[in-house]
Amino acid sequence: MSDRRDPDDRDKTLQKPAGRDARLKLALKANMARRKAQANARKQKPARDEQR
Repeated sequence: MSDRRDPDDRDKTLQKPAGRDARLKLALKANMARRKAQANARKQKPARDEQR
C-alpha cells in the first residue's frame, strides 16, 4: 500500500545504507560550510561596522 502512495519510499527502503551514507556526507559538508560561513562572518564583522 505504501508503495502505491509514494514510489520513492520503496527506493529509500531498498537503498537504506547507501542513502544514509550520502546523507551523512551531505550533513558533514553542510556543517563544514556553516562553520566556514560563521568564521568568515566573525572576521568580517568589524569591517561591516566600519562601512556603516
